[in-house]
Amino acid sequence: MKGVILAGGTGSRLFPLTQVTNKHLLPVGRYPMIYHPLFRIIECGIRDILIVTGREHMGDVVRLLGSGARFNARFTYKVQDQPGGIAQALALAEDFAGSERILTILGDNVFEDSLVPFITSYKEQQEGAKLLLKKVDHPERFGVAEVDGEKILRIIEKPTKPTSSMCVTGIYLFDSQVFNYVKKLVPSERGEFEVTDINNLYIQHSQLTFDVLQGWWTDAGTPESLLRANQYARQTDLTFSMKEET
Repeated sequence: MKGVILAGGTGSRLFPLTQVTNKHLLPVGRYPMIYHPLFRIIECGIRDILIVTGREHMGDVVRLLGSGARFNARFTYKVQDQPGGIAQALALAEDFAGSERILTILGDNVFEDSLVPFITSYKEQQEGAKLLLKKVDHPERFGVAEVDGEKILRIIEKPTKPTSSMCVTGIYLFDSQVFNYVKKLVPSERGEFEVTDINNLYIQHSQLTFDVLQGWWTDAGTPESLLRANQYARQTDLTFSMKEET
């Protein structure tokens, strides 16, 4: 399995903090935001990791993370030229992933749970995808999963009147079929290629499972959620194993 961190976008909701830097480089606790999903991927024993970000701040991201050697990992970088949605960014991982499965995390996801148990569960699936869900107070900000028992019936992107409080976090486990589904997408009303549409295609083919995060979780893409992420991060001692710079 390989890892993918999607760290593109303009970060407009965090302006002016993002006027001169990528939002994923902003501090969350003791570390840059992007360290949090990176640590969770490496914790799973995944060492080949792709980082996708925009043109404006690619140099800053590379200067921060380097080749991956400091993390005992191997990093690959891809540029998302235009902010055309999560699915568009994910498409850039096709050559990198090859036939392997991928653990994909949005770069502004900060959370408590180790992903190791979910990876173990996913490996028991013969095919398909797995999503991680979390009950939230304002599901209208996210993709919302309608769940019946152990089955997801459908996912609705940012509904004005959510019928469920279970949001789709930015943590996805995909097999290589995901890239065929990406190619079937058309832009949404927002003009973006939506990861929700990919997940609904997996649902149509009865290939989607889910688990629920038990600890705290937040995105960090708004001033309010960035503050919340910093408050949560103070409660958890994330220890990064990094080699010292020489």
